[in-house]
Amino acid sequence: MKKLKIASLAILASLFLVSSAFGGASTALAKEDLKGKVTINGSTALLPMTLQAAKEFQKLHPKVKVAASGKGSITGPQAVKKGIAEIGACDWDASVDVPGFKAFEGQVAHKVAVIPFATIVNKNVKVDNLTTEQLKGIYSGKITNWKEVGGDNADIVVITRSFGSGTRVNYQLKALDGGDITKKKDNYKEVGSSGDMKTAVATTPNAIGYIDLVYVNSDVKAVKFNGVEATTDNVIKGKYPVWAYGYYMTKGQPTGATKAFIEYIQSAKFQQGSLKKLKFIPISAMK
Repeated sequence: MKKLKIASLAILASLFLVSSAFGGASTALAKEDLKGKVTINGSTALLPMTLQAAKEFQKLHPKVKVAASGKGSITGPQAVKKGIAEIGACDWDASVDVPGFKAFEGQVAHKVAVIPFATIVNKNVKVDNLTTEQLKGIYSGKITNWKEVGGDNADIVVITRSFGSGTRVNYQLKALDGGDITKKKDNYKEVGSSGDMKTAVATTPNAIGYIDLVYVNSDVKAVKFNGVEATTDNVIKGKYPVWAYGYYMTKGQPTGATKAFIEYIQSAKFQQGSLKKLKFIPISAMK
């Protein structure tokens, strides 16, 4: 009787192992079966995150092709509306009205990241901190010389993003407290992407601009805002207010590979891993 029990247990164990093996194979097949193409247009602020996620996602799902490009936030929901992209990356929720832009009807917003923004200056600028009022003065054209804010006697070169940029929308709302960005004849330049902004500020003496934190490196200098440094920790602690949620916009609820890609970016694995390494903040970190 004892031998019979042992034999029965052995059979059950074998069946369990076989079942597990087939279950694992089914899961693997399910991953292999996911196929299609996901095209993402829009925000250049979110582009480094999107490109990294695409690289990781395609390793997991080799039959899915992810193509990403960035030309500014407004182009994201516009591309979705026109049907030329499954996902529109945007630095604001484009499903609702925001200052300067009407809602894109029928689109669904998916939070994918928290984006900190920083004020940057050329490395020759001897200013380390700027207040809200000083920034409002600079971008409205009322303050035109660095000596007016504690720097050298030199004309300020203002660099801003083109209209339709999500970085511009958020910087204007939060760093400038809704203040104007005035287009001037002299010492003023508009650029079309986050990468162009960094290059322009880095190569133009006496320049000032703004950019999301992921692009900040030793080529430029990030200045404090009202005495507070632009860091992910300061955003999480509520000390630094110049940040925004980044969104993926879709036409209705996503399905198939598009849904799977968004879910991968929202997963704890990516949010706590690659996303944090890129100086974005996980959406779960904000209360």
